[in-house]
Amino acid sequence: MRLVLLGAPGAGKGTQADLIRRELDLAHIASGDLLRDAQSKGSELGLLAKSYMEKGQLVPDETVAGLILERIAEPDCDKGFILDGFPRNVDQAEVLRSALGGKNMIIDNVIYIKVSESELLSRLSGRWICQECQAPYHEVTSRPRIEGKCDKCGGKLYQRADDTVETVKKRLEVYLSQTMPLVEYYRENGQLVEVDGEQSIQGVSEELLRVLKGNGST
Repeated sequence: MRLVLLGAPGAGKGTQADLIRRELDLAHIASGDLLRDAQSKGSELGLLAKSYMEKGQLVPDETVAGLILERIAEPDCDKGFILDGFPRNVDQAEVLRSALGGKNMIIDNVIYIKVSESELLSRLSGRWICQECQAPYHEVTSRPRIEGKCDKCGGKLYQRADDTVETVKKRLEVYLSQTMPLVEYYRENGQLVEVDGEQSIQGVSEELLRVLKGNGST
């Protein structure tokens, strides 16, 4: 089984990818990890990717697709894989389709963990971190006992720049503008599996596995 996993920041994509990996015995291929690993191994494509990244440039879609093809040729991908972080837009999806087609492969399902923008803002913008021990807190789901102080060490809590409401809104705007056309692209191709990401973690997991194991409908 070959899968693509889509979901905005805060949708719980990483948690669900790990569960699918374990339950279905699939390799989890996260594009960010893939790029770092390829660089450390010093492969030809890895060094090429590194040359772009050192200049502060985006790694070309064809290079990332090439790295993915290298990765899925490894033995642990024989039973299938989950792609996480690529493609991010329709152009990348076309590059991926062409690259896999050259190996007589197709993507079986594209899982889209759907979460409303208001819920994503709530999840992402309420995070606070302890300055001393880096313990995480959240205004909604895990508040400290004393406002502004860490329960563990008493350190002062602070909010990272990328966790403010304004920054999170901008991140989501960019993500949604790129991803919604991609969601429709896969929907039109009959590959999309849409899951309600506002359920509990267990609820999302159960729905995903029910569909992927063929006990539900898409």
